[in-house]
Amino acid sequence: MSLSPTPVERLARARADLRLGLPVVLAGHGGGAVILASEAVSDERLADLRALGDVALAITARRAETLKARVYDGDLARIALPRDADAGWVAAVADPADDLTHPMKGPLQSWRDGDTIPARAALQLAKSAHLLPAALVVPVDHPTQLANAHALSLLPLGDVATLAGALSPLSAVAAARVPIEASKAGRVHVFRPQDGSEEHYAIEIGHPDRDKPVLTRLHSACFTGDVLGSLKCDCGPQLRAALAQMGEEGAGVLLYLNQEGRGIGLANKMRAYSLQDQGFDTVEANHRLGFEDDERDFRIGAALLKNMGFGAVDLLTNNPRKVGMIEAQGIQVRRRVPLKVGLNPLNAAYLDTKAKKSGHLL
Repeated sequence: MSLSPTPVERLARARADLRLGLPVVLAGHGGGAVILASEAVSDERLADLRALGDVALAITARRAETLKARVYDGDLARIALPRDADAGWVAAVADPADDLTHPMKGPLQSWRDGDTIPARAALQLAKSAHLLPAALVVPVDHPTQLANAHALSLLPLGDVATLAGALSPLSAVAAARVPIEASKAGRVHVFRPQDGSEEHYAIEIGHPDRDKPVLTRLHSACFTGDVLGSLKCDCGPQLRAALAQMGEEGAGVLLYLNQEGRGIGLANKMRAYSLQDQGFDTVEANHRLGFEDDERDFRIGAALLKNMGFGAVDLLTNNPRKVGMIEAQGIQVRRRVPLKVGLNPLNAAYLDTKAKKSGHLL
């Protein structure tokens, strides 16, 4: 029946369940696993998971490196849960907030045998839900029966592997004229992904010719910089400077992509800021949390441009890698337009790290 959820809708429901602190059941050939996001676990639910079998805490290789845990599974480690471990122990291993004050969390024993696919799927789902990339995983023999007995979301493991990394199709939802400070000829377009994730916006200045390269900025949302005027980054000044330049030229497109904190979400970005206050730079903070340097998906920007009828751009960016990422998605970049604004004494070290570790031309 069409009333039943599609695989994409089941995946979106599973993300929401993990954010609520509910377990999700993954089903594969000959068995499956129950997974639970580490930051939402309670002692009561942890006890229930133990009753199902041996429990492992899946963490990324980045987080395992910080904890000096052995990585036998390439991009992740499965840490065996000690008998006396409680929800507080799980939180301490997953979250680096207290690493410096309580550095000894081990000895940590890593699983070497068994199927790694459920653990990898659990981390992929946690990341896409903007949770810490750490999850409890319990292998089970009868996943469908277990899911039905406890009214839990059930996902085929194949669906997670296929759909979680795919770009969800974007649909134009609404558009309206919005006179803005940079230009009275402003128009805001709203695009919604089919998987129910965050909407993205395109701010069109003037009436750009679809047959010529358009001055374009791919701007990742930054609540602290864009809204609060944070001095820790250069995002707010870049946003305003890009719009101003488009207004001066009479045409342009600013894509406002809801990928806060380089794609890790606002809560995790604040965790990273807290680690920066402990002396780590922006890249080191991301790694200690278990993330890569940059978790953003620039396929979204290319998809929005194509949706609006643009095939070529003059790209406002200091990041040469962004040029290659956009071109790889079929958008021609005629030239890179520098956007060097926003340097101040409080973000000088941050910008220096972007230049040295992420290749930005500043």
